[in-house]
Amino acid sequence: MDFSFIVSEDRIKKAYEDGEFDHLPGYGKPLKPDELAGLPEEIRMAYRMMKNAGFTPEESVLRQEVMTIEDLIRNGHDESEREQLNRQLNEKLLHYNRMISKRGMKTNSSIFKNYEQKIEKKLLK
Repeated sequence: MDFSFIVSEDRIKKAYEDGEFDHLPGYGKPLKPDELAGLPEEIRMAYRMMKNAGFTPEESVLRQEVMTIEDLIRNGHDESEREQLNRQLNEKLLHYNRMISKRGMKTNSSIFKNYEQKIEKKLLK
């Protein structure tokens, strides 16, 4: 054990003995169930980080659908199918942008979009 761990443990024990934790909000009440408990352990932390950053699972699914439609458009050859996919893409993007704008996030920054795409590629691999 390193020195900082020992010091931290001693301070926590002393605070507990002095009753400094007795009047914290929620003291004596059961913890709320973990809403991400049903997810596999490998992706639970990623979802928790996204949630803490303000993203919801619905946004993640919607963004993944957008990326899938973009891939289909890029690889498709039938013009009528491309038009239909473009309409679907526009609807999804409109819905996604509404969700983002409700929280006050700006999505028109090219730097943000570039960084966002890099993160999504890493997370969706």
